[in-house]
Amino acid sequence: MAIKLEAFCPGTYRKGYQYRYFLPTSINAGWVWNTPQINPLVESAARQLGELNAYARLVPDIDLFIQLHLTKEAVVSSRIEGTKTNIDAALLPETEIKIEDRNDWHEVNNYIRAMDEAIDSFKTLPLSMRLLKQAHKTLLTHVRGEHKCPGELRTSQNWIGGNSLADAVFIPPAHDHVPALMSDMEQFLQNDDIQLPALIRIAIAHYQFETIHPFLDGNGRIGRLLITLYLVSKGMLDQPLLYLSTYFERNKGLYYDNLMNVRTHGDMLQWLMYFLVGVEQTAMQAVATLTEIIKLKSDMEALIHTSFRRRATSGALLLQALFRQPILSVDQAATICKVNYRPANELVALMCKHNILREVTGHTRNRLFAFAPYLSIFNRDD
Repeated sequence: MAIKLEAFCPGTYRKGYQYRYFLPTSINAGWVWNTPQINPLVESAARQLGELNAYARLVPDIDLFIQLHLTKEAVVSSRIEGTKTNIDAALLPETEIKIEDRNDWHEVNNYIRAMDEAIDSFKTLPLSMRLLKQAHKTLLTHVRGEHKCPGELRTSQNWIGGNSLADAVFIPPAHDHVPALMSDMEQFLQNDDIQLPALIRIAIAHYQFETIHPFLDGNGRIGRLLITLYLVSKGMLDQPLLYLSTYFERNKGLYYDNLMNVRTHGDMLQWLMYFLVGVEQTAMQAVATLTEIIKLKSDMEALIHTSFRRRATSGALLLQALFRQPILSVDQAATICKVNYRPANELVALMCKHNILREVTGHTRNRLFAFAPYLSIFNRDD
């Protein structure tokens, strides 16, 4: 039997010990709706996503640019959960991070590793609970949540908001319901018998994941990572270039309110419209960012060609590397350009003179240099 969007019953409250928890409705079913404005939103979001994917295919050396998109997502998604690392800090080696800030640094870099590993896992695994558990294990390695059962579904009650179950804003289902609910969500994502636009499917699945809150920690980050993984797994994106965390963070209250209104009022319609607008706007921004990066690359290449003379070849080689590794040392520049320290140091100094690189550590030795114009493109929303 199909679930009617406008009459969606989100679930029921059940009695726990001195509290009530929310047991969500299963979602592995067909979904139908009569609200006409949903369809053009789906079409517009899917079209913009298709344009991003097509545009990315035309970008030379697209792999160069993937990592900084992912780093930006890791920073923002982690910041929603309270970390304070920015992109520049996330790219620095751990030794350059203050002791008190290293846990945040690790959380952001774990997120990057979790996404990279998950994308690589698609060679042998479908998008599944097994894959999400592995991503969760990576996410919580050697950070604050490392004692909260990394890679395992929770076996105790958790809550959202407040300091305890007594004053919680929302209490997810009791742990003994979690395996069945997650199995239902996994089947929903993989069920080819359901005729449902992919963007509607992942919007519903994201809501369900956040409502189940299947882990003791890291649910928000895994739930947001799930969106991009699904789009890549379904071939809607060839590369992980669309991330909604910036859209969600821009008005965090609205994001949480829209999720909560599904639970309290069954308003899945409003959540879907909010989500689809987010996909469209984020895909448009991703195209604009890629366009800006391509122009920057062209401008920098022209500058090096006309101004670097005998160092133009090494300069072009280093520039190429900077798009993948935008913070580096003189020793790393020497390795990239296959030259000794002195010519590498002179090349880095020349790049600083032309505002391509900027020294960021303030050291006299072991200095690090950032590809400032490139990083500024991604720091603009911070």
